[in-house]
Amino acid sequence: MDRRQIETEVLVVGAGPTGLMLANWLTKLGVAMVLADGKSGPTRESRALGLQSRSLEIYDQLGLAEAVVADSTRARRLYLGYEARMFGVLPIGRFARGLTPFEGITFYEQSKNEKLLAGNLSSLGAGVLWNHRLTALDDNADGPGIRAALTGPDGEAEVRARYCVGTDGGSSTVRGLRGIPFEGITNPATFYVADATRVRGLAPDGVNVRPGTEDFLLGFPMGGDAHVRLIGTVRDTSPPPLEAPPSDLPAAPGTLTEEEVRERLARVYGVTYGPSAWFATYRVHHRIAARFRDAAVFLAGDAAHVHSPVGAQGMNTGLQDAHNLAFKLADVLRGRASESYLDRYEAERRPVARRLVATTDRLFGFVTSVNPLARTLRRGLMPVLAPVATFLAPRTRRASQLFEYVSQIRVHYWMSEGAKEAARGRRGLVVGRRLQYTGDNFGPLRSLQWQVHAYGAMPAVAAHHVRSALGLEVHVLPLHGNRRLQEGLFYLVRPDGFVAAESRPATAVSTFAAALRR
Repeated sequence: MDRRQIETEVLVVGAGPTGLMLANWLTKLGVAMVLADGKSGPTRESRALGLQSRSLEIYDQLGLAEAVVADSTRARRLYLGYEARMFGVLPIGRFARGLTPFEGITFYEQSKNEKLLAGNLSSLGAGVLWNHRLTALDDNADGPGIRAALTGPDGEAEVRARYCVGTDGGSSTVRGLRGIPFEGITNPATFYVADATRVRGLAPDGVNVRPGTEDFLLGFPMGGDAHVRLIGTVRDTSPPPLEAPPSDLPAAPGTLTEEEVRERLARVYGVTYGPSAWFATYRVHHRIAARFRDAAVFLAGDAAHVHSPVGAQGMNTGLQDAHNLAFKLADVLRGRASESYLDRYEAERRPVARRLVATTDRLFGFVTSVNPLARTLRRGLMPVLAPVATFLAPRTRRASQLFEYVSQIRVHYWMSEGAKEAARGRRGLVVGRRLQYTGDNFGPLRSLQWQVHAYGAMPAVAAHHVRSALGLEVHVLPLHGNRRLQEGLFYLVRPDGFVAAESRPATAVSTFAAALRR
């Protein structure tokens, strides 16, 4: 049988949420791509679950947010407790008001994400090569790009592409073939996950956080008959059930049984449940790839970073990796930016992943540590801190800032190599961040173009000058009380919604032209 030859601009390996999101954006931006996966179809188990506000904003830009919201569960409350006791509730929906169109945390399981993205990809005229496993990946000896071998039902196919992106999970074949180290640790605690129905002992309309002296429990609402995703640790002295990151969970049972978990939940937390749709145990990894770019090969999602599910950040970080990289690849492939612009992907996304891995590592290490001091602190501090937090948080402005971090709308990028030094390490409130939300200003982002925004009063002649000099659309919009955007300034906004530069009208053309050249 002759080997099939496939030529494309981008080969995406791995059709999980990250790969499907990347494929959707590349196709929408007019980039030819091939998406391949060794699986037979989308994931059926609901592994990752929570969608943060920033991810929903990306879905909105793609035109899919309404579909997500209609088929999801939204949590606007966070219930804090300690073991079997409930201490209070944090109104996380209120913390988000005026910051994003998507308040709270949306629970839309991984299988639904994949089904929605695969369906939308099909409507865009593309698809997935299921049952096609990557077996070789080399630099193209005849020019720029890569050559890859895919093995499928009809034999082997050779793919030649300008770029390759590995979105193939924590045990990434792409990362392995490129010899990229996956640096970090494996937490010794045994984790379990159960999709449980008829749950009693937890609030079904919000996120439940229940630390304990020995164990830890999280409950995420999934709607229906008190349907709750239970995630936690149970102190287990037996060998670990498996050594794969959460995104690669096999169906094989571990040494910690569901019956043991049920008994512990009832005894320690006062939580019981009926039938479960899914139960698994695993070890949590905190790892990050040594590099996100290797010549024409990139890593995104779990292939680049894995961490604890405690903050509901993992799938979201991968979706945002894909969104960031897609626009950069499109700009380079269409000649709007030089090859070096692709270095910005690692410069922007790896620090985000590094901070996330470090933060979840420290937090998870504290709540799972068997160290006597840590156990004493959990037993002594948690029952005190939880009631204090539920009382003070709604009364402080810091609560909204905490929501920004958790929802990933506070992510910051340095917009050039020397930006950090020039700013003496001080991050701005607007430049380098996703565009501040005012209620009216996200609609223009659906054009998927570089654009200029101004807020409040702006002379029409100034807006016309910027528009004609730069060839970019200029939108003058109301502030609606936003305290970070300033009246009288122009803001250069990237297609992915991040603000690249700001300037007063007199210097806007030269400032933005320099930013566009960078």
